[in-house]
Parts: sequence; C-alpha cells; structure tokens
Amino acid sequence: MKETFFRTMTWLHTWVGLLVCWVLLLVFFAGTVSYYRYEISLWTQPELHSEVFQHYQENHLEQQLAQGQDYLELHAENAKDWRINLPIERKPYLSYSWQTQPKVGQRRGEFIEHVVKTNDQGVVTETRDSKGGNFFYRLHFDLHYMPAKIARWIVGFSTMFMLLALISGIVIHKRIFKDFFSFRRNKGSRSWLDAHNVSSVLALPYHLMITYTGLITLMMMYMPWGVLTAYDGDTRAFRTELNPGREQVKPVGISADMVQINTLLPLVKSYWGETPIKQVIVTNLNDQNSRVSFYKNTQQAVTDKRIPLVFSGVTGKLVSDIPDSPSATHATHDTLMSLHTARFSEPLLRVFFFICGIMGCAMIATGTLLWAVKIRQKQQKNIKNGVKSSLGLRLVEGLNLTFIAGLPLATCSFFYANRLLPTEMANRAQWEVNCFFITLTLVAILACINRTKTSWRFVLRVGAVGLLAIPALNALTSNSHLINNISQQQWALVGFDMMCVLLGGALWFASNKLANKISLSTSSSPAKHKANIAPKLASQITSTKGA
Repeated sequence: MKETFFRTMTWLHTWVGLLVCWVLLLVFFAGTVSYYRYEISLWTQPELHSEVFQHYQENHLEQQLAQGQDYLELHAENAKDWRINLPIERKPYLSYSWQTQPKVGQRRGEFIEHVVKTNDQGVVTETRDSKGGNFFYRLHFDLHYMPAKIARWIVGFSTMFMLLALISGIVIHKRIFKDFFSFRRNKGSRSWLDAHNVSSVLALPYHLMITYTGLITLMMMYMPWGVLTAYDGDTRAFRTELNPGREQVKPVGISADMVQINTLLPLVKSYWGETPIKQVIVTNLNDQNSRVSFYKNTQQAVTDKRIPLVFSGVTGKLVSDIPDSPSATHATHDTLMSLHTARFSEPLLRVFFFICGIMGCAMIATGTLLWAVKIRQKQQKNIKNGVKSSLGLRLVEGLNLTFIAGLPLATCSFFYANRLLPTEMANRAQWEVNCFFITLTLVAILACINRTKTSWRFVLRVGAVGLLAIPALNALTSNSHLINNISQQQWALVGFDMMCVLLGGALWFASNKLANKISLSTSSSPAKHKANIAPKLASQITSTKGA
C-alpha cells in the first residue's frame, strides 16, 4: 500500500508538472521580472533620466499641489479627470496627468502624463511610447495575443497544477533535508535531480506562498458562486462594498467652481498625520458632484489596497472616509494579495523575492531537463541503432530550448527594441512586444532544426552578450550613463544596468560550461576509438604468435 501510494504521488508529480511547465515558466519568469516593474518602466523612458528625479518633500507639498492644479486647468480643462502624482520611492518624480474624454466607440480616453523638471525648469511633455515593465506584469497573468479572460483561465489552471506538483513533491521527497545539502556535479541525470531538489527546497515556502496567493488574486473569477449567491448576482455591489473607494459618482451637469486642492491639506493631515501622500485624483471637473481623492503612500505597509480620503471638489467637505481597520476577511485577502505582488518590500527584501523567483524558474527548468535526460537515456540504445528519438522527447527538448534559453534572449530583444525603434513609429509599444515574441519564435524555429548543445550554447551566448552590453546601449541612446547615474545616486537606473550585467554573466558562464562539455565529448571520441582498437590488436597479435 505504501509503495503504491508513493508511486502514485511520483506519477502525479511528474505529469502535473510536465504538462503545463512551459506556461508556468513563462508566468514565473514574467512575474519575477515584474518585481522591478517600475524600475524597468523608468529605464525604458530615457527622456526622464535627467533633471526630473526628486524626493518627496513635505514642506513643498502645498506649492506642488497649487502649481499642479494651475497647470491642469490650463492644459486639461476638458479632461475626464486630473491626477497629481507625487514622488515615491520607486517613481521618484512629480508628474501631472489626465485622461481625455473617450471618443465614440472607445471605453477609455487617452492617458497623458507630463513630468515636472526640478528647479522650475519646465516639464517633459514627450516620452517614447513603451509598455515598459507593465508588459511583463500583464504577461504574468494575461499572456498576450488572446482575450484576457481565456488567458487567466489558462494561468489559473496551470497554477493549480503547480500547487499539486509542489504538494506531491513534498510527499515523495523522502530525504528533503539531506538532499538540501547534496549536489553532485557532472553526474548526468543525478546532477539535474540534485539541482531540481535544491532549487525546490531552498525556496519552498516562497513557492507555496506565491502559488497559493496567485490563485487567491483571481478567486472571484474561478469560484464566483458564493458572491453570486450572497449578492443575487450583483457583482458590482460586492466590489463596491469590498472597496468603497472605487465607488463612481456621476456628474449632475451643474457647473460649479473648484476648490483649491492645497487648502484641503490640513484636513488630510488631521486624519493621516505625517503619512506621505502618493496621489491626488480629481473627477467630475467643474461639476457640482466634483470629487477630490487623496491616496496615501502605503509603500512600506503589507497591504495592496488604495486608501483614499474623498472630499467634495466644490465645498471641500469630507464625503467618505475609508477606515483603516477593515473586516478580518478583507484584511486577510488584502494581505495575501500584497504578499503576491510584494509592493510593500524594501530594496533588500525585493532582491530576496527576485532571487526566490529565479529559483522558481530554475525549479521548473531543471524538472523539464531532468525528464528529457532520463527519457533520452532510455532511448539511447535505439538512437545508436539509427532509430529516431520519440516525438514526445523531441517536442520536450525543443520547448526546453525555446523557453529556458529563449526567454532571457527575448527579454533582451525587448530592451533593445525600446532603444532602437524610431520614436515616431506607429504602434511603437506594441512592436516592442512583437520583438519579444518574434525572438522567441526564432529560437523555436532553431529548436525544430537543431536541439543539440551547440544550439543551446549559441542562444545563451547571444543573450549573454546582449545583456552585458545593456549599460553601453543606455549610454549610447540616452543622456545618462552608468558612471553618471552612480554619481547622481540614481539607483534605480544603476540597479537595472547592474542586474542585466549579472544575468548576462550567468548566461555566459552557462554557455561556457556547455562549450567545455562539447569539447570534452569531441576530444574523448578518438581516445575511446583507440581504446576499442587496442584490445583487438592485442588479440590478433596473440593469435598470430600461437600460430
């Protein structure tokens, strides 16, 4: 009974992991990159790399809000809403933005943002069109080139399979603590199994947390029946009660003068004290139902919700106050969402999350490589006799090359497209994304033709060179460079360049390891041939002497 249960769990672990592992690798990879979503977005807009960086300054807040309102009244009088975005840790600049009124057939209007230069030097009004880090964030759960709802079902299905793979992996791992300290190099499938075990066990709490909370983020989509029953199918009422700050107030069509936003600061401070303000949003402009919403900066708090104070845009009276002590259910859901996104994390903790994400990618990748190595070993005799490897093995090896080696290269091509495509190009942001998937497709075509170590080495080397050259690319295509960014303490840009260099070095190291194996296997072939000839010659000499 015990042996049967163990075999069943082993079978379950193998197949629930293998069937969706490449979707999971894409999701895990994009999610890991998304930990630096804002830093990537900043790097992809080189127009903002100088003269705009500033810190949040409490003593300048009143002046910034007054200047922001004057600027928006002048440039966005007929907009749908106004937004004054104050500097925060990961978006260290002041900006004024607005959404235009949607045209006929459009759901939303155009979003426009102007970034304020420091020392009253004007504003940056033109930045290149780019999805930046938001591309990886949306790719993480919406995939691409398909309806979002279908993509989220695919991601949810794959995530459930991963949760099953993790649980069954714990069950079948008899020596989980001993194997944690075991890694045997150059032992074929044994080495891949050790790498799989180490990458799994070392970050196991993270893997369980990120998988479970990933399902929680879209649980209303996967299991909506409780909400539908409790609210008689009115999901909007549920969302309003869950997050009252999202309640939309429609304009009444009666013109009214707007209150000065900076005059509301004393009221905001009476509720929040010295808590930094992240954003101010004004809706229903110059209407009697105008609203001014203040949002606090919750960067260091384990929460994923936006906490607003909403005032009347005409009288300045407080309209709604969202309490800081929500229900236990709401607080639990909010905490789990925050753990998944890690928006609360400080720089060192974010690095830790990123490393755990990389280990998750390694866990998935080594699992698929281990399966391919074992199956190839079983088919080795037939392959030596001239029989082709099975279709399943060829498919797995091709997908391994495409996603494991191809994803870093595709990401690198996305960054190069951001800097090299013409800034006036139509649909420029979409073409950056297209370059990502075109690169992935080219690697897939190579995998259909040749899946040997030589192809792996080639793809890894190209990706390594591309990533290592990112600081040079930035220096040549923007008005700042690595040394300049270090001297001006623009750590977000410095961190991006250094992260690319580190990952490029890791890819170069991996390609060198493959090159050494290729050279060793090539050089050992003549030796093996001589070793096989020597016994035959000795036997022939012995038989000749006997004669």
